[in-house]
Amino acid sequence: MAPYETDDSTDTGELDELRSGRRRAARYIVPVTVVGVAAATIGLVPALADSGDPNLPKITAQQLLDKVANSDVQQLSGTVKISTDLGLPDLGGLESSLMSGATQSGDGSSADPTAKLTELATGTHTLRVAADGPDKQKVSLLENAAEYSLIHNGKDIWGYDSQSNEVYHGTTAADASKGDETRTTPKGLTDEALKSVDDTTSVTVDGTEHVAGRDAYKLLIKPKQSGTTVGAISIAVDAKTGLPLKFTLTPASGGAAVVDVGFTQLSLAKPAASTFDFKTPKGAKVTTEDSAAKALPTPDHSTGSGPSEKSLDKGADDHTVLGKGWNSIAVFETGGEGIPSGSSSGGGDLGGFLSSLGDQVKGSFGSGTVYSTRLVNALVTDDGKVYVGAVTKSALVKAADAAK
Repeated sequence: MAPYETDDSTDTGELDELRSGRRRAARYIVPVTVVGVAAATIGLVPALADSGDPNLPKITAQQLLDKVANSDVQQLSGTVKISTDLGLPDLGGLESSLMSGATQSGDGSSADPTAKLTELATGTHTLRVAADGPDKQKVSLLENAAEYSLIHNGKDIWGYDSQSNEVYHGTTAADASKGDETRTTPKGLTDEALKSVDDTTSVTVDGTEHVAGRDAYKLLIKPKQSGTTVGAISIAVDAKTGLPLKFTLTPASGGAAVVDVGFTQLSLAKPAASTFDFKTPKGAKVTTEDSAAKALPTPDHSTGSGPSEKSLDKGADDHTVLGKGWNSIAVFETGGEGIPSGSSSGGGDLGGFLSSLGDQVKGSFGSGTVYSTRLVNALVTDDGKVYVGAVTKSALVKAADAAK
């Protein structure tokens, strides 16, 4: 990590906005990695600001970053409001198309967490959250008269959809509590974002604010590079504990925030132990992680159901990174079987739907389709390469040309 200076001239670095989910359903959404990125970004769990700014002692950016790094809040509960505007044209159609590959066998569960992820990628939602250390967390998504809850208690992970009365049960390894689960907390994801800072970013302290009744400093993060779709990130940091409370990401194109997430209520008291207990409701349909995996189909071009699972898995974990800092572009190989552009015949209903969302492009690399949101763009070439980054469409095409 590069050294920091004062509030006015602090340099920091690269924030990794390209984290994507590793659950099995992700193999069906390589061309629209933006959904996974949105979900990871949303997990930063910030907060809505109260009116009026508190009068707090002056602090440098380095001191504020140290405060975040040293924060050790293990217990909390509260209500979170999430507003997301990625610019997706029709999430309802997108979600159903993406998930069809995982549930078309008829054995999919509405309680599976992957079935709920894309709902947070657009619109406004209210969550109730609670945590008691790294092994106990609960998130409940409130939906009209229904509620969806995701509970992590020790090795058990439970999902429950009250509307359908369906239950999903999975397990996590003993050492997984500091892995993906930790990254979905405000501190965990902020730590991940600040880990790889360098001289491509400016970080300053931009005043103070009230968040969920608590005094907070505002940490302002701005790219120094051109060509990125990120305009600025503002994080409210609790003045007393260093806990990240608020996260707002605005795009370089201007307009409303892409992500504005925050606690409307927050308590740092220990939640009741019963908060993390789960008992299967009477008559509920229960789907286990193993049975859900067996229910996943193996898509095939010959049946018109999209790229083969094998071809997408080949590039799921192995990728290269082009560029530096905010201009970083991840490149995935899908084994030469990308979703064909300009036609629905080669990729089935899912392939045709995804192609209809993108813009056809050509270059010395060949041809492909660019899928865009206000934050992340993805170029899927017809020969099976995927270029993803928080960069402009022209930057993706330029990177593909250079890599040819």
